[in-house]
Amino acid sequence: MKPGAWVPEHLRRIQPYAPGKPIEEVQRELGLTRVVKLASNESAFGPSPRALAAAQRALTESHRYPDAGGYYLREALAAFHRVPMDHIVLGAGSTELVQLLVWALLTPDDHAVIVDITFLMYRLALQVHRVPMTVVPLRDGHYDLNRLLDAIRPNTKIVFLANPNNPTGTYIPQSDWDAFLQALPEHVLVVYDEAYAEYVDRADYPSGLETFRQGYPVVVLRTFSKVYGLAGLRIGYAIAAKEIVRAINTVRSPFNVSHIAQMTALAALRDQEYVRAVVQKTIEQRAWLAQELTRRGWTPYPSVTNFLCVPVQHPYDWFQRLLRRGVIIRPLPPFGMANGVRITVGRPEENQYLIETLDHVLKEVKTHESAGTGQVE
Repeated sequence: MKPGAWVPEHLRRIQPYAPGKPIEEVQRELGLTRVVKLASNESAFGPSPRALAAAQRALTESHRYPDAGGYYLREALAAFHRVPMDHIVLGAGSTELVQLLVWALLTPDDHAVIVDITFLMYRLALQVHRVPMTVVPLRDGHYDLNRLLDAIRPNTKIVFLANPNNPTGTYIPQSDWDAFLQALPEHVLVVYDEAYAEYVDRADYPSGLETFRQGYPVVVLRTFSKVYGLAGLRIGYAIAAKEIVRAINTVRSPFNVSHIAQMTALAALRDQEYVRAVVQKTIEQRAWLAQELTRRGWTPYPSVTNFLCVPVQHPYDWFQRLLRRGVIIRPLPPFGMANGVRITVGRPEENQYLIETLDHVLKEVKTHESAGTGQVE
């Protein structure tokens, strides 16, 4: 029997997640002395010094298995968010928690609703577990909540919503969210992904945690990968009803979050002064970068995150042109956006380098157009 025959047919039809190359490999292949990575929405400012010190201490205990229940981190999160400990479960980032939720709560007899341009893990997890779904299009980069409600069926069990949304950077305002919750059928659970909530600076942003405290049927996802700067340690958490937490604990691996990740996240959570500083710097750089991109005809969607989504034609061409000059951005076709790129807000010097590089590329494109090539190569 050929090796491929062992793979179920539905998995053979799914496109796996395509990781980018390491920065060092990009430098080697292209002969670059400098590469600025603005593709993965990582924090430009890294972890707090207190978190790094905790990681060093935790390394000395690497011969021990991690605490399978994440007691101390869940205890701290419970106090921080004002929810009981038994409503919190840890995961290896929001990515694993999405998988675990689908595994624990859905079957092929159920149905889910997602939008067409959003975090690609929702669609992938549903496809892998053969859960039927309806995909609702965004409207000018924003959720159309009425169409989401219209997509709900009698067997719909989950609606996945990232707020703010990735990759658009846009958000659902409070008034729209309230109306959506009032119209939501009682048999539907909302997975409310708040990976970028800390960056939001809008008074009308609806807190998923407050929604949960009010008793609405939501699972709130949070992560230490973004503002806390711990993307490489893979740690996030879900806040949900006790019965849902129990279901997740039933299907998850007992040691899914390492001891180093738990202890580092605990120290990072306790350093909110550092978090506030990172948020302020990011917001300032986000405004500057959006202004400079707009001046060059690259008008991003209004963002409340640490990245900007720019509608452009030929996204892979722009990606390659910038890559050859040492700037990595993210083409968005895999996210469902055929004509767009996503740019992480970096440090001031990284953002400046991006703009200088984009100026070179735009000049290069204009020269080609003048010569009659007619499009980006």
